[in-house]
Amino acid sequence: MGKFLHDFKEFALKGNVIDMAIGVIVGGAFGKIVTSLVNDILMPVLSIVTGGDGYKNLKYVITPATPASDGVAAVEEVSVNYGLFIQNIVDFVIIALCIFIALRVTVKFMKKEEKVEETAPEQEPSPEVKLLTEIRDELKSRK
Repeated sequence: MGKFLHDFKEFALKGNVIDMAIGVIVGGAFGKIVTSLVNDILMPVLSIVTGGDGYKNLKYVITPATPASDGVAAVEEVSVNYGLFIQNIVDFVIIALCIFIALRVTVKFMKKEEKVEETAPEQEPSPEVKLLTEIRDELKSRK
């Protein structure tokens, strides 16, 4: 059991796991932002364009609800809620687009950094480094 805990501690404290955890947290928050964008901004505009009251209310009723004598539904409605499915597809497309753009910018930035490193000219050593190199070479030749 002690080896298991030791191995788990090593795994959990590695940088990649911590980076991944941060990514999951930021991704969750980003997902909420995109969901709000879709639900609160895009879908109301689309509902105006389509003349309806929004996609989330679109459904195909298989079995309608049957009311009981006291007004409460005796049998719940059975329906296919395809409007919610459309809304989730829009959420996914927006999230995928944002991730694609972020990765593309990151890759471009990384390529730019690589080019800067490749084209950086080698600097001539400072006078102190030259002097130390000469002293080292002189000491080697005396041996």
